[in-house]
Amino acid sequence: MKGGKPMLFDNKKQVLHRALAGALLGLAAHALMGRLAGDFPIAGPDQFTGYGFLDCGFPDELEGWGVALSFALFALLGAEVGVATLPFAGEGRILVLRTLAHFALTAGTMALWAGLTFDPAGAALLVFLLAVVYVLVWLGRWVGWYVELSAIRAKLGLSPGPSPMKWRETLPYLPFAALLCLLLPLALRLFDGGYVPVLSGLLYPYILLPAGAFCSALSLGRRRGFCPLYPAACVLGILVFIPLARLFSNMYDWPMVTIALACSLAGDLAGAALRRVRKGGAGV
Repeated sequence: MKGGKPMLFDNKKQVLHRALAGALLGLAAHALMGRLAGDFPIAGPDQFTGYGFLDCGFPDELEGWGVALSFALFALLGAEVGVATLPFAGEGRILVLRTLAHFALTAGTMALWAGLTFDPAGAALLVFLLAVVYVLVWLGRWVGWYVELSAIRAKLGLSPGPSPMKWRETLPYLPFAALLCLLLPLALRLFDGGYVPVLSGLLYPYILLPAGAFCSALSLGRRRGFCPLYPAACVLGILVFIPLARLFSNMYDWPMVTIALACSLAGDLAGAALRRVRKGGAGV
């Protein structure tokens, strides 16, 4: 708080540096998109004849202004993402308020660009994906804080022993399992359209689900050892998703049960093995 007005950050110098770096990366990303969207034939880059910059849907006579606006919005979005790497506040109510304010600004920029470039459905999808990223980041931070608190309690001799099947140790990761295995696939299924459900039929089961299940279980295993309830929670999320998804689609989703189980179990076992190796090395 400064001069009676709330601010997202306390260190203006850091904010300017991160915002500038993010804006430059945003401009570079837009230029790369123009390269990929341009005349880039299969024959190779030596046959490239021009860029195809996005123009926010402006008519041909105003195309230059549309391209400039698209670049500007990408620079602004990059700046907003850049400052997101800084802590909004130490703790408390101000942390929540500043986080919500930053999300609103970033979502507004993304929605404006996507709404102009695509359509309201495209804007809604990108804002939803942004919200998912936000939730995942904050779940990761919450787990980190929980682990730090547990470590402090353990050093003070206040930490209880392992719970049966490590259910207490698994609790901080359950919101992530619910998001990954239930809420995310449901939302992607609702957004999917046409004959080929790219988001929920290809992207989610073969990229997002295996990567998310493995990495989250790996993190849990490294911190807490083998926790069998986490793979069970991932499978349960998919089992709840399948009948709900049948209400508005008829896709065959059962292979995702095996994917969720195999990837989360592999990550948990790998994390537990790494934890054992680390402890063995520390004891030498």
